[in-house]
Amino acid sequence: MTEQIRRIAVNFGGGYVLGLNAVITGVVLSAGELGWEVVGIRDGYEGLLFPERYPEGGVVPLTPAAVKDLATAGGCILGTAGRSDPFHVRTVTPDNMVEELDRSDELLELIRKEKIDAVISVVEARALSILWKLSRKGLQTVCIPKSVENDVAGTMLSFGFNSALSFVAEMLERCRQAAQSARRIAVVEVLGEHSGWLALQSGMAVCADAVLIPEIPYDLRKVAAKLREKGSSERSSGLVVVAEGAKPLAGADARPRPVDPKMKAALSPQATGGENFHVIERSGRAAEEVALELQRLTDRETSSLVLGQLAKGGSPTVVDRQLGLGYGAGAVRALHENQSGVMVVFQPPDLKFVPMVEAINKIRTLPADNEFFRIARSLGISLGD
Repeated sequence: MTEQIRRIAVNFGGGYVLGLNAVITGVVLSAGELGWEVVGIRDGYEGLLFPERYPEGGVVPLTPAAVKDLATAGGCILGTAGRSDPFHVRTVTPDNMVEELDRSDELLELIRKEKIDAVISVVEARALSILWKLSRKGLQTVCIPKSVENDVAGTMLSFGFNSALSFVAEMLERCRQAAQSARRIAVVEVLGEHSGWLALQSGMAVCADAVLIPEIPYDLRKVAAKLREKGSSERSSGLVVVAEGAKPLAGADARPRPVDPKMKAALSPQATGGENFHVIERSGRAAEEVALELQRLTDRETSSLVLGQLAKGGSPTVVDRQLGLGYGAGAVRALHENQSGVMVVFQPPDLKFVPMVEAINKIRTLPADNEFFRIARSLGISLGD
C-alpha cells in the first residue's frame, strides 16, 4: 500500500476541541518528509458531499509552508463536522419531506475522484463506528482520538483533554475565591456525560469540597454533612464540582420534581420522568438540582454555574500542542507502515496503533480501583458516596 500513497487527506468529525491546527501541522510536515501531498476536507466529509456550500472549495491544499506557524493558532482552519454521518445524510425531498440517505458509496467515489489515497480523521468516540464502516468498504483510514472528557477507549489521553482540564481548573479556582468572598456554596457543572475524568481531576487540582461524577451515584445528604463539617463561622463557603452526567443514588432523593405543563404537553403522551426545560438542552440541569438540594440541606446560600462548552475555548496547552503534533505524525507513520482501520493511541511512553473496532461502542470511565479516588478522599474531597 505504501507505494500507492501519493495524496492523503485530513478532516475533523464531532465537536471542536483546542489545538486542532497542531494535528494538521503534524500530518502535513510528516507527510511532506515522505513526499506525500496533503489536502484538507472541510467540515468532516461535507466539503465533498456538499461542495456548493464552499465557494472557495470543499477540499483545501495543505503545504508545509502554509502550516509552518499553524500549531499555536486557535480555531480550526478546516472546521468540524458536528454529528454528520455519510451513512445517514439528511435530505429534503421535492415534497419538502426530510429523509435520510446512505451516501457512503458516493463519498468513496468522490474521494477516488479527488485522487485521495487515504484519510486521517480526528474524531470523538461517537464517530468511530462511522470510520470503521468506511474502512470496511475499502477506505484507507487512520483515526486520531479527541475528547475534552477523555472518554475515548483505548488511550490514556485523548487530544484536547489537557487544554480543557487546565481551563476548567483555572475557572474553578476563580469560582472558589468568589464563593469565599460571598460566603456561599458554589456548585459548578463541567462536561462529562458518561465519564468523570474532567470533573475529578479539575476538582482535585483546586481541592474542591466535593466532586460528583457519573461513575459514583451520589447522596447529597453525605455531601451536605461534609460541607457542614467544614463550614465553621470563619469558612462558610464551599465548592462542589458536578459532571453533567452525575446522578443521585437510587432512593437518596425521593422528592417529586415539578413538571412544567407546557413542556409536558409538548412531549409524547407516554413521556414520564424528566419532563422539564432540560429535556432538549441538558446543560445546567445537574448543577441546578444539586445547588437547590444543598441549599435546603445546609440552610446556606448556594449558587450554580455551568462551564459547559466554555472548556473548548481559549488557547491549547503545550501538552496538547505536542500531543497534536505527535498524533498527526503518528497517523502518517501508521499509513506508511500499511496500517488502516486503526486508531493512534497514547499509551505512555509510546504511541501505538489499535484496531478501531476495539474502541467502538465503549466509553473510558473511571474504574472503581482508580488511584484518583484514593487521592481525592485522602484530600478530604467528598465523592458523594
